[in-house]
Amino acid sequence: MQPLMLHQTCELGPIRAVTASITGTPSGCEAEFRLDGKVPAIVVPQPAAPERMDNLWKTTCFEIFWQPLGGTYYREFNLSPSGRWAAYDFDSFREGMRDAPVDAIAIACSHDDSGLVLKASIAAELPDPAQVALNAIVEHPDGSLQFWALGFPPGKPEFHSEACRTLIVER
Repeated sequence: MQPLMLHQTCELGPIRAVTASITGTPSGCEAEFRLDGKVPAIVVPQPAAPERMDNLWKTTCFEIFWQPLGGTYYREFNLSPSGRWAAYDFDSFREGMRDAPVDAIAIACSHDDSGLVLKASIAAELPDPAQVALNAIVEHPDGSLQFWALGFPPGKPEFHSEACRTLIVER
C-alpha cells in the first residue's frame, strides 16, 4: 500500500491517513483504497446500482489516472463507494474528454467507525507500462472536500497533472 498525502490547502479532519495500491492484470487492473479515521464524520455515498455515472468526484470518491509511458493521452477512472463508476479518456491535459471503453468494473466497499476499504477490479484495455496516479476525495458533512494523492503539482489540487502520476505499473 502506498501512502497518499493530503493537499497542503486542506485541513486534516476526521480522516487521518489514506493508502492505496494498484496491480496490473491481464484484463486491466485491480486497485485498493483505504481511509483510516472517523468514517461516520465524513460523507459516504449510499450503495447504488453499479453503473456509469458522471460527477462522482463531487463527494467521497477514489480515482485512478493511467497514462502510457511517453504518451500524452491518459485514462481516468472514478470509483465511488456506492458502486457507481466513471471512465474517461483524454488526448492531453484536460483536452478531448470522452467516455472510455470499459469491459467491466466491479467495486466492493466496506466500512466501520474507524475505516473504509474500497476494492475495484477493472477490465479495460490499458497500455503497459504506464504512469499511474492514485487519488482520493473525501467530503465532509459541511460540503468541504479533502484531496489526497501520491503527489501534487504546485498550486491548487490538480489530479490531472502528470505530477500526480508517480507510480510505474507493468504487467
